[in-house]
Amino acid sequence: MTARVLIVDDVPANLKLLDAKLTSEYFDVLKASSGPEALEVAQEQQPDIILLDVMMPGMDGFEVCRRLKAMPETEHIPVVMVTALDQPKDRVQGLEAGADDFLTKPLNDLALFARVKSLVRLKMVTDELRMREATGQRIGALSSNGGDNFLMKEPGRILVIDDRPTSLKRITETLSSEHMLTVAESQDELLELANQGSFDLLIVSLTLQEYDGLRLCSQLRALEATRQTPILAIVEEGDTARLVRALDMGVNDYLVRPMERNELVARARSQLRRKRYQDYLRDKFQQGLELAITDGLTGLYNRRYMEGHLSTLVADGIKTGKPVALLIFDIDYFKPVNDTYGHAAGDAVLKQFGERLAQNVRGIDLACRLGGEEFVVVMPDTDLAFAMAVAERLRQCIAMRPFTIDDAGKTLDITVSIGIAVTGGALDSASKLLERADQGLYRAKRDGRNRVVAEAA
Repeated sequence: MTARVLIVDDVPANLKLLDAKLTSEYFDVLKASSGPEALEVAQEQQPDIILLDVMMPGMDGFEVCRRLKAMPETEHIPVVMVTALDQPKDRVQGLEAGADDFLTKPLNDLALFARVKSLVRLKMVTDELRMREATGQRIGALSSNGGDNFLMKEPGRILVIDDRPTSLKRITETLSSEHMLTVAESQDELLELANQGSFDLLIVSLTLQEYDGLRLCSQLRALEATRQTPILAIVEEGDTARLVRALDMGVNDYLVRPMERNELVARARSQLRRKRYQDYLRDKFQQGLELAITDGLTGLYNRRYMEGHLSTLVADGIKTGKPVALLIFDIDYFKPVNDTYGHAAGDAVLKQFGERLAQNVRGIDLACRLGGEEFVVVMPDTDLAFAMAVAERLRQCIAMRPFTIDDAGKTLDITVSIGIAVTGGALDSASKLLERADQGLYRAKRDGRNRVVAEAA
């Protein structure tokens, strides 16, 4: 894995040493020798990760980190603070400033490279989600209004496994006042709970007596339910080999025994914040995707989605020899509804019409609103006889039950005309199918409305 790494240190020898180490591992290295320069380079060059010295004259690393996390252009770049300071309060100060990790000099090369690669992988996920959000905003499917629902407004749901009683007690006492903790007594119980529950953070000891902690982390990463859930591992001081393997397999963060309470709180909070931000982006993208392919009034799929889906079905049907039926609906005399009773009444009719369509077709069928008062149902693996029977049933479903058009309960009788076409032959296409169904609809309208007419291939 390669990445753009910004290293920040006011000592030229330190810059040169880190540059050589990272370049030998094929990282693209950027350098800055002061806090202000680091902020400028980070904004202009957009590195994938920043290795930031703490002890610098003028603007120290803590202040640089706070400013990086306060700027929209750089707030999502992982920051690793690199320093000779090794007191717990220093690590906590760095984490509270927004740093993702705190490495102590002299650096262990294996741990450094593993941490850089791990954080770069996480950033790639976030970058992809942010890119999707930006695309959604450009096409109008997403609002540009931000949200802070991914921050620490709600307690996190944390699942823990640690077979050392004193260590487990420290975790539960430290985090239970702020979050909801569940303790697993065994590996099987942890996997079962993780697979069933919606947890925000998993805390796993890598030194379990009866189980392989690394294998357990690997299994958690393989489960669909926990693939994106952050894992906070607990390791022994000096156990670099185990830590490197854990980071390599996707563990997000770690704590070294003996755990310091404030550091535990800070690391848990950092992972929960990242998880909630990614969940927020995923949910927002999903909402935007739904808005892009569905009709806002009826909740049915829109024409854009229908055309793509229909093309795929017709192409597959030609290969397999299975017919595809298309039903086009046009509500009879819909304009007088709007003109006489108002657009609110017309919208009520359209919404109820969409509901009746959705309730009376199969799960494999696709109900869509083409626009205005026109609707479509696409039916895979359906011959003409079955399509005619479904269309007739839908016609009766519309005609036999009046539509409610206002809060007072006023109703209107509504009917619908339906045109049908079914694929026929290797030279057929989605556009030809739509055209034939539309011709059937035209004939149904011409012949008196409230009827079903099929157009042969």
